[in-house]
Formats: sequence, C-alpha cells, structure tokens
Amino acid sequence: MSTGKAAKLLGVSVKTLQRWERVIPVARTDSNRRLYTETQIREFIGLRQTNHTPTKLVAYCRVSSAAQKADLANQRKVLEEFVVAKGLAGVEFIEEVGGGLNFKRKRFLALMDEIGRREVKMLILAHRDRLTRFGFEWFEHYAKTHGCEVLVLNDVNDAKKAQQCN
Repeated sequence: MSTGKAAKLLGVSVKTLQRWERVIPVARTDSNRRLYTETQIREFIGLRQTNHTPTKLVAYCRVSSAAQKADLANQRKVLEEFVVAKGLAGVEFIEEVGGGLNFKRKRFLALMDEIGRREVKMLILAHRDRLTRFGFEWFEHYAKTHGCEVLVLNDVNDAKKAQQCN
C-alpha cells in the first residue's frame, strides 16, 4: 500500500510515516517508492496478530478507601463462592483500593493491558461499578473486542450468563 494510504489509515501525516522508516524498514518499488504491508500497518497501531486463545480468568475487586477493607473482603468472598460453585479453576483474584473515577489505578491498568494483549478469557466482577464508575459500556466493549467476556454477578443482564457458566 502507498505511503499516503498507509498514513491515512494510521491517522498520521506522510512525513511522520516517512520518519518512522528510520526505525522500521519498508519495502521499495523499482522506482524507489515506499510500500507498506497490512502486517506493518497493524504493528504500527499495536494490533499484532496472535494465534493463541485467551485463557486467564480474573476476578476483580475494588473499594474506594482503606476504611472499606471489610467490603473488599466481602466482595472477594462473593466472587470466591461463585467461582467454586461454577467449578472455575485457576482464577486470579485482583484486589485494589482506589476511586472508581481514578484511571491511574496500578492493578486496573495492568488488567487492561492484559486484556489488550488478549490474555484474559473472562473478567468476573461483583458489581459493574467495581471496575469503573462511568463508562462501563466502553470497557465492556474493549474487553469483548479483545476476546474477554465480562461477567457481572449482580447485573440483571448477566444473571443468565452466571447460571450457564461452566
């Protein structure tokens, strides 16, 4: 694909794409024009093709302050009981103290990175707002597009999923 088309796809200027050539070599035509492959474009935007299927199961618990540690323990207990009842093995439990509006939570960001790398098969939450206070639908969409099912135990829409989960 041509430099212009590749730049447009990536949302950068032609000049920027040409500068990237210093780091990432590109093919050239007989007339010395740059050519980009779809694989290179996908790598530029971080969409490396992977053949592995996500396998990790994660249960995420969060409270806003250290004063709510008892609530954190209760969340974990509910999630542990669900996991045992459904016979799910190897579930990783993530516990975090931090506000639901704060997206700089260390464990939350690490979890989002793992989902982005398609490592997480299922994310289990006690309540929707434990992941984030606002924009849950966006995070759910992000997870689904990266091969991760999001299961919220007290969500009316997910009640059927929880009963069917094996």
